[in-house]
Amino acid sequence: MAALTDLLAASSIILDAVAADRDDAVGQAGAALLAAGAVDAEYTAAMLEREQTVSTYVGEGVAVPHGTLASESNVHDDALVLLRFADAIDWNGNDVNVVIGLAARGRGHVGLLSQLAAVLLEPERAAALRDATSTDDVYRALSQ
Repeated sequence: MAALTDLLAASSIILDAVAADRDDAVGQAGAALLAAGAVDAEYTAAMLEREQTVSTYVGEGVAVPHGTLASESNVHDDALVLLRFADAIDWNGNDVNVVIGLAARGRGHVGLLSQLAAVLLEPERAAALRDATSTDDVYRALSQ
């Protein structure tokens, strides 16, 4: 299984993102995955569909929006994007400052989500993601 940092291009890290609300943030994550060449345009709709049925908030100020199982055909390559919001977004009653958009083929998202969970189980690593001011900060937090 690929390491988180291997799937996150420096160009896919946006540290000064601004969103009106949760759906706007999910849309921006989908657009970043599209710009990375990992998905086709329909994938964002599947990300929003999942969010309507199951929240992708995972704790520690982090959400990990990703598509539905039916959207697997919209994924070209496994990839991550990371958007950091200085102003927290209301995510179904939770404050979110970091959105990690995820695209994975097959059951690949399960392994990636478990790697992310391991990061978030350490509050100092989650804080490092929320406070990141450079791509190096992000890579350090994800790879410690």
